[in-house]
Amino acid sequence: VQLQASGGGLVQPGGSLRLSCTTSGTYVDYYSIGWFRQAPGKEREGVSCISGSDGNTYYADSVKGRFTISRDKGNHQVYLQMNSLKSDDTAVYYCAADTRILGQCTITSTGTYGYWGQGTLVTVSS
Repeated sequence: VQLQASGGGLVQPGGSLRLSCTTSGTYVDYYSIGWFRQAPGKEREGVSCISGSDGNTYYADSVKGRFTISRDKGNHQVYLQMNSLKSDDTAVYYCAADTRILGQCTITSTGTYGYWGQGTLVTVSS
């Protein structure tokens, strides 16, 4: 399984960005996919995930109502639409695939995520 995150950049507060995670590999569409971020000097934290079993989605409280995760299985893509961006959202964003096929995803731990893409930098600044 391979993943590649893209779509980061510089955006003003209140603006929007859409991150993409391009996935490849056998049965990749049945893996849960999570988005995580790491700001300078801080630990990596879970942002959102979508379950491989039923498409259930989960969000960190800090992004609820502003971020939306979605999946295009036909094109093996997972998206993170980020609206109303704040300076606190500045971080390197990573997508990752859970090693369990058809499981429920979680954003409270990275322990089940065995496949990681390279990060994409999101900078929210005026």
